[in-house]
Amino acid sequence: MRRALARRARREWGPLWAAVREPLARRRLAAVPMTLVAVFLTALLQFVQNRSWGYGLVQDAGAVRAADPLWAALLRTPLSLFVPALDLPVWGALAQILLVFGIAELCLGRWRTLTIAYVATLAGTLYARVGIALGPDAPLGLPGSDALVVDTGPSAAVVGLAVYLGWRYRARATVAAVVAAMALEVAVKDNLAGKEHLAAIAAAAALCAVSALRDRHRRSGSRAGLGSGLPPIHSWRARPRRAQRRSCR
Repeated sequence: MRRALARRARREWGPLWAAVREPLARRRLAAVPMTLVAVFLTALLQFVQNRSWGYGLVQDAGAVRAADPLWAALLRTPLSLFVPALDLPVWGALAQILLVFGIAELCLGRWRTLTIAYVATLAGTLYARVGIALGPDAPLGLPGSDALVVDTGPSAAVVGLAVYLGWRYRARATVAAVVAAMALEVAVKDNLAGKEHLAAIAAAAALCAVSALRDRHRRSGSRAGLGSGLPPIHSWRARPRRAQRRSCR
């Protein structure tokens, strides 16, 4: 039984662990500078927003509501990712960022990690407006009162990164578990946060599809180049000139 579980674990997380182990063993925490900055920024914003002098500052800079003008929401969305929700323990947000952002930075690089995190968060931010426009009677709709809900925190980004990493490293059961957990969250507690997590999953799935198409295009291009039997264009063009110089001599 234990061996079977171990085999399944290696099959599920082996490629991901192999990608994480080498840079982490070689550079340790220096391998995840972006993640450490994100953890520090989240802790700092939590400290500031819990002070009487800092609450309004953080809200103006990083709190997103569907009732806000779209331009203001778009400007605040990047920072909102690192503003912990006031009704949740901050250690949860810090742990999510340290674990999921750290793995993503090791496997995908900092800029791809930030891009996926931002796209997933932005998908949730934009979905809130669409859901409110649909109304509470629509399957994916939201009540108008959700327009005043402050929408911050890294959870949508964490869900999007988890789905993308699971797809990229063939951890199919992990992806299925994340999707099932988010669907169960909506079924048990039908609120804005749960449905934004589904929007983040949809955004991550779209990024996976784009990446798959790009990889397929690269592979087909490589096969076409190998199948033609021709040398690279630059060397093919250089040969007549060398031959011409030899003939002139």
